[in-house]
Amino acid sequence: MDRPRIGDWCGYAELTRLQDTHLAEALRAAARSPFYRTRDGDVPANRAELYETALTTKADLRGAYPFGLLAVDRADLATYHESSGSSGAPTSSYYTAGDWLDLAERFARKRIAIEPSDMFLVRTPYALMITGHLAHAAARMCGATVVPADNRSLAMPYSRVVRVLHDLDVTVTWSLPTDTLLWAAAAAAAGYQADRDFPALRALFVGGEPLSRARRDRIAELWGAPVVEEYGATETGSLAGECPSGHLHLWADRALFEVHDPLTGRTTPEGRGQLVVTPLFREAMPLLRYNMEDEVEVAYDACACGWWLPTVRVLGRTAFDCRVGDVPLTQTGLEELVFALPAELGVLFWRARAGSAHLRVEIEVADRYRAPAVAALVAAVDRAYGIEAEVVALPPGALVPVSLLTASADVMKPRGLFRDDEDWDKALRYY
Repeated sequence: MDRPRIGDWCGYAELTRLQDTHLAEALRAAARSPFYRTRDGDVPANRAELYETALTTKADLRGAYPFGLLAVDRADLATYHESSGSSGAPTSSYYTAGDWLDLAERFARKRIAIEPSDMFLVRTPYALMITGHLAHAAARMCGATVVPADNRSLAMPYSRVVRVLHDLDVTVTWSLPTDTLLWAAAAAAAGYQADRDFPALRALFVGGEPLSRARRDRIAELWGAPVVEEYGATETGSLAGECPSGHLHLWADRALFEVHDPLTGRTTPEGRGQLVVTPLFREAMPLLRYNMEDEVEVAYDACACGWWLPTVRVLGRTAFDCRVGDVPLTQTGLEELVFALPAELGVLFWRARAGSAHLRVEIEVADRYRAPAVAALVAAVDRAYGIEAEVVALPPGALVPVSLLTASADVMKPRGLFRDDEDWDKALRYY
């Protein structure tokens, strides 16, 4: 199956025609899915009929666990995955080898390209979620050397990440934005300076959580390397990436996108609401109008890059928003205020708790910067939200313990036989 490449169309009218060409096959694939046959009877045959069908929800995916959405023979599957499971119930996703070609190509669309000469550290989960496998596949497709670091493994503590970054001359990384801050703190604990002692590092690829402009800028300043954002999910793979002009674009040549207003039930091509996606090149698990439940802003503006793809701002998961009185708060909004504090105050780690009439924000900050940091953040919250926040300054290590940054995990293979002077309570354990 020929998949579009950036530059195959010029203008949004051509993009729409391209989408309709490939939508027909996506709808035929959905007709082979037990879920859509059972739910809809006659699967839609075109875009107009598609937009009349019900949204596919995360509850639908959980209810179809494990193979209720399978549209191919199980022998044709290449991989099986599950999402991070924040709801406590598993959400399955599965892909064929053909699906993986599409997945890898989309992830590799970066304004800073993955090169054959790259030493690429993959620091996202490999277990069940797609994220680590996605970067691994894209890096290998581009000829790069992969360093499979994971981030849910006892074998890869932060001290080891820092050593590998330094000793292997890692050039590009893939991780959560928060992980890059932890690396910087771990590097400092090991006696390194992030923007000086890792000269090979040329880009930090990040995704998996909302990222404010202020935090992004702070990460780039800490490491002396550009930060390149990615947006996607285990259920879909990459959905958006950055163009050479630094804007985040939806891969609308590989999927249809809509914006859903949960209050009215209406969907529109652009605006603010929950992102809805219909992948166009999905063999194993077609999805029709899948509601990501992520709050986004989508616009069909012209961009200097010439890609002719809609831009998107990812604002976070709707379910995670909080209120203080009648004032809505988002993590991204508070994060913007925290990382807008002067860099010399050294505030990297924070948390907040929103009550019905009270907001408490805790920040890690050295004692000598305690007063100016608290005063500045109290004033910033008041200006942004009209809320008198309680800002509490904690000593460094209170939120992110130094032991987390410096420890070397005791990872071992299972054993049954021990010498008399050894700890045999570790028998059969991997840690």
